[in-house]
Amino acid sequence: MAVFPAFFGLVLVSLVTGQTVEITPREAVRRVGDDLTVLCKVSYPIDSCRMTVGSTPYRLIPSQQDEEVVYSGQGLQFGECGAHIKHIKEEWNGNISCMLPPPSGSIEVTGIMRLVVAKPPANPQLISPPQSNFKEGDIFMAQCIVPNGRPVAKITWFLDDDQFLTGVHQPIITSEPGIDLETISQNITKELSADDNGKRLVCRAEHEALDSPREAARQLVVYYPPKRTEAGQITIFGLKIGSEGRLNVTVRANPPPEAQWTVGELVLAAPQKNEDSSITALEPVHLGGGYYNVTLVLTAVAKEDVDRTYYLRVTNDLGREEFALRLSTMDEPAGVQLSPGAIAGIVVAILLLITLVSLTVFAKATDRWCFADQESRDQGKSSGESSDTESAVGRQKSRLSQLSARVRAVLPKGRDRVQATGNTEVEPENVADEKKSVVYAELALGDQNAEKPLPPSTEYAEIVYTDQPPQIKENKE
Repeated sequence: MAVFPAFFGLVLVSLVTGQTVEITPREAVRRVGDDLTVLCKVSYPIDSCRMTVGSTPYRLIPSQQDEEVVYSGQGLQFGECGAHIKHIKEEWNGNISCMLPPPSGSIEVTGIMRLVVAKPPANPQLISPPQSNFKEGDIFMAQCIVPNGRPVAKITWFLDDDQFLTGVHQPIITSEPGIDLETISQNITKELSADDNGKRLVCRAEHEALDSPREAARQLVVYYPPKRTEAGQITIFGLKIGSEGRLNVTVRANPPPEAQWTVGELVLAAPQKNEDSSITALEPVHLGGGYYNVTLVLTAVAKEDVDRTYYLRVTNDLGREEFALRLSTMDEPAGVQLSPGAIAGIVVAILLLITLVSLTVFAKATDRWCFADQESRDQGKSSGESSDTESAVGRQKSRLSQLSARVRAVLPKGRDRVQATGNTEVEPENVADEKKSVVYAELALGDQNAEKPLPPSTEYAEIVYTDQPPQIKENKE
């Protein structure tokens, strides 16, 4: 039983001392025939360097450079034990170990790195529903499998040349027991639309052992009812009275559509002509990508042709679409063509803008709404007063008129002016000699609101009067 603790202690010492070895790189992926340099380094000089590549041990000496695995590094005196592997073999897949002498004692220190010898996977497999076509709105599911790669392959999905990202599930990686090869599989889910028709769904596998990616693909065929390429009524411009006229309409459909024209009481199913061959409905022409050109030919455009409306019905097994067309002898307007809805929206926006500007000008001119407070503040700044009562009076009557009325109410009238002078204090002689004197009268602003108290401030008005002659003073006495 004493042997087990001793062995355990030996392993523990090896693990602890092994932590002092710096090995670069920690992991590498290489193809068969590639080269690789592994460097183990310690912080003290060493006198030996051994490495195990795969199951083969090598004693590396700096002066020997003729083997398939040779020494690499600045020298043993710098504590470097490196190996340059010139040509990697398939059987070397696994760990590479370096063994170096310890700074003291007899137990070697060890460093380990992982070498993955790349092996290409098998061709990717695309698993999808067996049906040849689908309908717009169908949920399409597919799976891509790339088996037996080392390391595991990478899967990327594409629709034609565009990478497919939405609806991609997480990949699943599996491997068989006892085999270091890995298989990857990934699913996708997509709701099909008309734009998916004719596109190639591609599962692309990339791997370090492959010179170029490998692919598995299938083409999507999506059926959908006829679809218009422009909204509203269609106008055909540039026609001339007496000349041939062609009414061309482009539609999307899959399967191919059938066309039927209605001209007044005449109904023509393409390809068909009227009795005198003056009107011909042509077979829809496939333009590619599910687009079709549907044409009605008028041998000679008459005035009544310009005044009527032409109707086109396009159908297939999944639905139908109807069009109304008008003819015009005018040239097509240059620039961007706007639908009636867009024109109505622009008109409404302009009317709203005009209304907003008018309301703003009205509010500014009448001191209403948000401009009322600003006007009150401006009046307070110009008069030097900040009283809320004065601001309220200023909105009903000019401040100048109010102040004048209050001054007139306080001033003495007629003969009472002389009596007002009798109540004043005696002035110094130098002041009495002046021709004019100043009397300060305290004016209290009237209550503008019975429920609101007066502000603490008061106003003073200067009353200027002239001294009366002495005779008048004596008579008064």
